[in-house]
Parts: sequence; structure tokens; C-alpha cells
Amino acid sequence: MKREDAWKLLNEMMTNKNLIRHGLAVECIMRDLCGYLRERSQDSGQAGMTVVTNDIDEFDEEEWAVVGLLHDADYELIEKDPTRHTLVTAEKLEALGVSERIIQAIKAHHFGIKPTRDNILESGVYAVDEMSGLITACALVQPEKKLATVELLSVLKKFRQPNFAAGARRDQITEGISELNMSLEDFTKLALEAMQKHHEDLGL
Repeated sequence: MKREDAWKLLNEMMTNKNLIRHGLAVECIMRDLCGYLRERSQDSGQAGMTVVTNDIDEFDEEEWAVVGLLHDADYELIEKDPTRHTLVTAEKLEALGVSERIIQAIKAHHFGIKPTRDNILESGVYAVDEMSGLITACALVQPEKKLATVELLSVLKKFRQPNFAAGARRDQITEGISELNMSLEDFTKLALEAMQKHHEDLGL
């Protein structure tokens, strides 16, 4: 599935601007994360991750972007029923002949649907989903509500404050980055910089 097709589908399934921007935030982080992991793998000569695959297509940035963009696509359609979340999207993607790898990765960000991750794509979206929400919350408490003024140390500090943006599951972030063999600081830095680069699209 191409990114432009994913974008069209997202807008057919979803109208809430904030939810669409969340999809865009996860997309931009996923692209940069894919590139980072690919370079690390090439530099080290091995994946160096808990979840390992030798598939050359493991680092397809378009694929990672599509997963990020569509991970919450059915959020409005499930009528707040968490047992259906990702399954409606999966049905639509299956009908379009989209790869099982993309479908499984979208399911994997929802622990209640797919409690284990089988590759780094799945581990990536599992962690990125929650980190993007935390960073957005950090931006919204800034005087100008902009990503530009959010600092890495501030996000790390807020991460250790469970009452701040309590909906952002810290355990999901730590589990995901552990599977990617990344430190919290490195992962947070990558995510923050990715969102800052695309602040206009994110409305922040």
C-alpha cells in the first residue's frame, strides 16, 4: 500500500482533526525510526534487537509510515468499543489486498488484540503510539502550545510523572524500546525531533 492510498483511506474513515494529526505524528516518527534502525543495523552488521529479522524489507520506510498513519484509523468507527479497535481497519485492508505484515503491525499497537510483537515494525508502532501522545501533551502545556519550545529533558521529566498525560502508557513505551534495544533518551529524542520537523502538519 502506498502512502497516498493510506492517506485517502484515513480521511474516508476518520473526520476528527486531532485524531488525524495523531496519525500523522505516529507516521513521521515511524519513518525516522525506520531510518535510524536501518542505519544502526548497517553500522553494526547486525540488527542488535531483541526482535530480529533478516528480511531486507524490514526497513521499508513507506511501510512503516503506512502503519503509523493508519494505526488508529477505525477509532471513530468502533464507537468506543476497544474490542473492535484495529479489527475494522484490518477488514478494510484485507479487502484491499494489503500485506499481512502491515495488518498485523496495526493490530500489534493494541495490546488487547495482539499481546505480543513479532518484529521490529510491530515493536516500533507499539512504543511510538504512546510516545507521540506524551510529546503532544508536553507541547500543549507550553505557553504557545508549540513543539518548538518542548525540550528533551522536559519530556523525560514528564515521562517520570505518571499523573501527567496519564493516558500515555509508559509501560508500553518501555517494553517497545526494550525490544528495539534503544534507550529511553535516544528514543524520546528521535520522536521529539521527528514531530518538531513536521510541526505544521501536526498543528503544533
